[in-house]
Amino acid sequence: MSDVVLVVDDSPESLGMLNIALNNQGFTALVALNGIQALAIAEKVRPDVVLLDALMPEMDGFETCRRLKQNLPNTPVIFMTGLSDVEDIVKGFEAGGIDYVTKPISPDEVIARIKTHIRTAKQALSAHDALDHAGNTVFCVNELGRLSWATPRVHQLMDTLASTDASPWATIAPLIKQWLQGDHSQDLLIPSFSQPIKLAYERQQNDKHLLRIIQAKTEKTPADLQQSLPITKRESEVLYWVSYGKTSWEIAQILSMSPRTVNKHLEQIYKKLGVDNRTSAAAISLRILGV
Repeated sequence: MSDVVLVVDDSPESLGMLNIALNNQGFTALVALNGIQALAIAEKVRPDVVLLDALMPEMDGFETCRRLKQNLPNTPVIFMTGLSDVEDIVKGFEAGGIDYVTKPISPDEVIARIKTHIRTAKQALSAHDALDHAGNTVFCVNELGRLSWATPRVHQLMDTLASTDASPWATIAPLIKQWLQGDHSQDLLIPSFSQPIKLAYERQQNDKHLLRIIQAKTEKTPADLQQSLPITKRESEVLYWVSYGKTSWEIAQILSMSPRTVNKHLEQIYKKLGVDNRTSAAAISLRILGV
């Protein structure tokens, strides 16, 4: 399916003109005459970008944008406005808009803006997905310390550590803001929840700051291998030391058994894990141990 553009405007003439221009450029155009229709459409089809009229009856573009952003936080919204007043432009950005074009609309200009914002949004989403897949504990805040986005791993940690706080991000925002305004080369320790949270500063991009939660490492044991793999207690102990590069003779000395017995355990480990050598078995073990 081609990129989807949701156009929201109470003027049928504008909708018709933009619909033709978008279709000619290969976009899929969805049209709405008001904010209520736009919200209903967005619930069924997720647009790649929203082109939104600022002034509409009943629900104006600013309120429509705020409601759209609740379910589509990463979807760029471009305002269409005939207003030149700076306050109204700022109001659009505060509502969640990322850009604006002035009326009368130039189709070529609108198409160029749409292509740029869709490309940027997809790049950002790909980066977020990569971080999510890697299980990273990173999140992004603005200058005020307020959350912009976070990986699922971060949300899981916050749910666990701040289970008694209904709004943990609001709790820590002032602390993060103060830290950002000072020396953030040093890690920030937040003692607000059941366990302290330590934050490290990663980098800045425009007015956003990428931060990382530093997790205390827990030492893994052979029991973790036994719990995760179909092996016995003794086999997990042998595999544990294989992971650290120990020879059969060294493992025999550590576990008080003969090298022959170690090799017998290894044969069973290979069979159960579906591998044929120490390197492959160690690779599986290392992923579990996090070494």
